[in-house]
This record gives sequence, structure tokens and C-alpha cells, in this order.
Amino acid sequence: MASGLHKMSVSKSDVVLLLLPNSIYYPIIFLGILYLGSSCYNHESSLYYPEIKKQLLIPRFLAFTLSEKCEKIEVLGIPAIEVPEFVNSNPNPSVFYELISGNHDLLSKPVINQEDIAVILYSSGTTGASKGVILTHKNFISMLVLNVRLDATLYNDLGGENVYLAALPMFHVYGLSLFQSGLISLGSTVVIMKKFDADEVVKAIDKYKVTHFPVVPPILTALTKKAQGINGRSLQSLKQVTCGAATLSRKLIDEFVHSLPHVDFVQGYAMTECGAAFRGFNTEKFHKYSSVGLLAPNMEAKVVDLKTASFLPPLSVGELWLRGSAVMKGNNYYFLFYLIT
Repeated sequence: MASGLHKMSVSKSDVVLLLLPNSIYYPIIFLGILYLGSSCYNHESSLYYPEIKKQLLIPRFLAFTLSEKCEKIEVLGIPAIEVPEFVNSNPNPSVFYELISGNHDLLSKPVINQEDIAVILYSSGTTGASKGVILTHKNFISMLVLNVRLDATLYNDLGGENVYLAALPMFHVYGLSLFQSGLISLGSTVVIMKKFDADEVVKAIDKYKVTHFPVVPPILTALTKKAQGINGRSLQSLKQVTCGAATLSRKLIDEFVHSLPHVDFVQGYAMTECGAAFRGFNTEKFHKYSSVGLLAPNMEAKVVDLKTASFLPPLSVGELWLRGSAVMKGNNYYFLFYLIT
């Protein structure tokens, strides 16, 4: 993929748009882009096109998307490469298949600095309109080490023996950190779902002996209902379910733990702006399900008074301040445009 993109003149400082649902091709494209030192701009595949137009302050070299979206993307002035929706053992000739299977000359790895932009994600985590979150290679590496590798060591897991179910969107920082690179680096198996469906989730877990399932609250709610209706006849391969993106009620946590007592449950806290690396961890000795757990290594946090910015003692209500190697480079539109151009 990297060699193919290089032959198309994609180079360092270019921005490539990924407008795709979950796909086995997603990490191939993503890692090929990063290898060249280009920046990857991930976005929701069902995004309303005027929203993309609003964000065209970011210059983009090209886009990867599904066939039905190519024309709409090209109208916005972005060349689009069609990505097949399904894997085909005998694919028809196309630009995409030439990129991943063509006989391209190997290229030397470009010089990439840790502060170079790796990923651009849009987030509504701050006030006002959604903003482009700049994550550098340093942020991304920190995110992988803290969010994936550390978690594996806490449970003495052998990455190659674990099977993860990818129902979370890969364009989101949660899915990106896990499914596009982190779990690949551990040698884990990833079962990819194009979109979430509760019945299909249960079938996939049983068929592929899924051991780990990262979720968000609506998925956990649906999984709990399914678990309550199968009376222990299914979902027995599951070892761990991790939930993030929003707070869970104590009632829902208790219902899940009661329904699947053999499954280790973890509630984490993170945000796009800190690369999903500020999160909670359970350990084999520490289980407080309603808490986000322990502060991730290499991350600092404090709670301050909103008016005075003074430190607050435990159990006080204030603003959470974070510092660490995973915290974003910035998210101002014009600063982002200046950095890239």
C-alpha cells in the first residue's frame, strides 16, 4: 500500500481521507499512509457531505471510500479511490487492488519525526463546533503502549491467543487505537463487523471464540439483554469486556456482571484529545467497576477550581486537567491548516 501510494505521488505532509465503515482493508490503508509520513484523516462513513465541505480547510490529496460515495467526494474536489466492500479472492482490476498487490519498487522509509502529524480526528469533546484533533506520531505511539500493551501485561495475556471483536467504528479513536494497529502489534486476532447487530455479535463470539470485546454503553446494554436470555448457553469464550465513551450506571454494570460472572469487566475513561490513553485499568487485585480505575502510566491528572485554578482535595468537584505524552498537539482549525501547509 505504501509503495503504491508513493507511486501516486502521495508523500509526507499530504492528508488522506478515510471515509469507510469497518473493513479488513482499513488497517492496510491506514498503516500505508503513516509509513509515508502522510496524515490520515478518519471520518464517519455516513457523514453528511456538507459537513465534509465545512472541513475543507484541511487540504487533502485523495480519499478512500466505498463506490456509492466516490462521486460525492470527487464533487468536493477530492480524488477518490473505491475500496471494495467485501474481500474477493478473484478481484477485478481496480486502482485499489493495484495499490495493494501491484509489483511496486520497495521504497526507503521516509524520515518521520515524533512531532509530525499522524492522525486527524474530529471531536465534539470541547465547546462549540467539532474541531480537528491533531495526534502526532508521539501521541499515537503513547496511545498504543498505554492503551493496548499495558492492558495485556496487567492480565498476563499472550496477545496471539486473544480474539477481539471489532464492532466499534474504526474511524473513532477507541477503535483506531485497538483495531488498526495496537492489536496487530500484539499478534491478536480481530473479527471485524461492518456494523453492530446484537444477534450477529452473539453468533460471532460463539463461532470465533472471541475472548475480548471492547464496547460502548449502548452495546453493553444490548449484550446484557442477550446474556440474560441465553441462560449461560453462549458467550462462554469471553474473558474481558471493556466499556468507554460514556459513563455507565451502577445498575447496568451490576446487571452485566451478574449476567456474565466469568467475564472481567473494565470501565475506562478517555477522550480523543488525549489519544484515548488517559484511562482506567482494573488489575487482578483491584476491581471497582463503577470507577475508571488507575491512572495510566506517563499521564498526570489534577482537579482544579474553575475560577481560581487552584488544586482541589479528594472528593471535590472541579475541572480535570491532564498532561502526558498522549495529549494532542492542538485542535484549532487555522493552526491545523498552518501546520499542514
